[in-house]
Amino acid sequence: MPTIKVLPHAEYCPEGAQITAPAGTSICEALLDNGISIEHACDMSCACTTCHVIVREGLASLNEAEEEEEDLLDRAWGLTPQSRLSCQAIVAQKDLTVEIPKYSINHAKENH
Repeated sequence: MPTIKVLPHAEYCPEGAQITAPAGTSICEALLDNGISIEHACDMSCACTTCHVIVREGLASLNEAEEEEEDLLDRAWGLTPQSRLSCQAIVAQKDLTVEIPKYSINHAKENH
């Protein structure tokens, strides 16, 4: 099973984390399943950018971003060439390193 290294984030994962997830799982699902409560205001339907992550290692192993995701990412805070919506980025067989950006555009946190 691939390992996902999550870099420290002051709110969601202060110490960082190392989790495993089966191939075919989205990064968002893997984080949530392992107690990392990343925002996902649209319930993982590719309709917002609150689950934006930066894939620091392993980006090429993920599925290709579709046009809808790329259009939404243009609105994400802290966009980089390694940015993905974690609800759309599907884990393959390679290990990943992800960073959750410091901010999101969600003005009111959802109770997920």
